[in-house]
Amino acid sequence: MPLHESSVTAPATDPGSAPVRAITLDGRGITLSGLLAEPASPPRALLVALHGGGMRAGYFHGRADPATSLLALAASCGYAALAVDRPGYGRSATQLPTGMGLPEQADVVRAALDDYRLSRPCGAGTLLVGHSLGGVVALHASSRWTGEGLLGVDVSGIGDQWAPGADQLVGQAGRLSHRMHWGPLALYPPDTFRLADALIAPIPEQESHEILDWPRLYPEVAPDVRAPVRFTFAEHELWWRSDPETVRAMLEQLGSPLSWSERLTDAGHNISLGRTARTYHLRVLAFLEQCLSLPGAGEPRAAKHH
Repeated sequence: MPLHESSVTAPATDPGSAPVRAITLDGRGITLSGLLAEPASPPRALLVALHGGGMRAGYFHGRADPATSLLALAASCGYAALAVDRPGYGRSATQLPTGMGLPEQADVVRAALDDYRLSRPCGAGTLLVGHSLGGVVALHASSRWTGEGLLGVDVSGIGDQWAPGADQLVGQAGRLSHRMHWGPLALYPPDTFRLADALIAPIPEQESHEILDWPRLYPEVAPDVRAPVRFTFAEHELWWRSDPETVRAMLEQLGSPLSWSERLTDAGHNISLGRTARTYHLRVLAFLEQCLSLPGAGEPRAAKHH
């Protein structure tokens, strides 16, 4: 199935930004929906963004404030920016009524990117950007990436060790769960929660059953992640431990030749919708620039030797 572009154009975040269009991709026979922003000239690289659990691709194209759109910002800096509804969300929800496991999602996403590359220029390669469970999928995809083209992986809202008691709250609803997902409400622009209704979707059954498995699986996945990796932890991240000792041990397990973590002040778990979203997104693009400047950028990499 070739890539299709919707006849309905998603409004840009501001009059001067690149238009953000709705598209579909074929991932091994599964139709994935998404949002795409392209620069006026051929792209220098492709940024692919994967949303977290219970969200959709629009997470990366926030409407409460123009500054919260990673897609528009990336396109204005010369990159093609594609946010994908992960398998089980958006268009594929009818094909996958119970969803799909996170490792299998990574395979479908990689197949969808192969579909994308058949009809669109991608520049020097691809940066995977993942938030929360989307970060898990991005790391799985990186660990299974074969050949050239992967520049790096930028993840937020995910660690490898639950914060005390957080694992007991996975899947629970109510005020506490809302606070865990968002943090203080003052961290977000006005109208965020009214407009976020269009971004929220149920977490598919198969995906929800795998959430608690990630700390056990991370040591198996990390050594095969050989592209540069950057982790970002929000100041008010309540799901995952982000103390220096835990983060250092997490990074040491990666097979990547270059990895580090950053802490974003005045941010909650959903940082791409918050007041500090633009700060975070600019750092994502700075990381992409660094990945492009590395020797052998986008080429297959050998495992890191400790």
